[in-house]
Amino acid sequence: MTNALLQNSLFDFGELDIAATIPGLTYIPEYITREQENELISVIDQQIWDYTLKRRVQHYGYQYNYRTKAAPEHSYKGILPLWLADLAADLRHRSIFPVDPDQVIINEYLPGQGIALHVDHVDYFTDVVCSLSLGSACVMDFNHDTTHSLLLDPRSLLILKGEARYLWKHGISKRRYDGYNGGIVARRRRISLTFRKVALS
Repeated sequence: MTNALLQNSLFDFGELDIAATIPGLTYIPEYITREQENELISVIDQQIWDYTLKRRVQHYGYQYNYRTKAAPEHSYKGILPLWLADLAADLRHRSIFPVDPDQVIINEYLPGQGIALHVDHVDYFTDVVCSLSLGSACVMDFNHDTTHSLLLDPRSLLILKGEARYLWKHGISKRRYDGYNGGIVARRRRISLTFRKVALS
């Protein structure tokens, strides 16, 4: 496919101050180093993948139920492994979470894969949701009456609190390429680590 055809087949998202547009959204580029990223990908690929969905996933802390969109108390799988516990503790030390998050979903996105617009379950998870991106960049969409988009670079951290957490849906369109800021971003393999704190009764 030529660049001209690609341009015509893509949404072209320009830069905007999305943090000002969506209250409660924080985007931190280069949250981890490239060396840390490579180490995490290596460790993740040594773990067992769940093939229940069209994309591969791993669950830690609590097993997420995709039918009910919840991680109830009885789904507890045990404490986070050390390599995730260290990241969780760092999120608390940086005051991103008030306590260590205890539930992590790892998603693998291959080119052409995505996830529907959604809000993380408001009854089963507390006020903060964080996503750490590894591997490839991709565009994430945010929708609440209007739609805005943000390019998530590898090693970046996305933080959702307040309105961004509860009112704005977020998702990733199923595409192999993203148009962004006048250019084309070809998707490669992307791994996301989503950190949450389960709301226990």
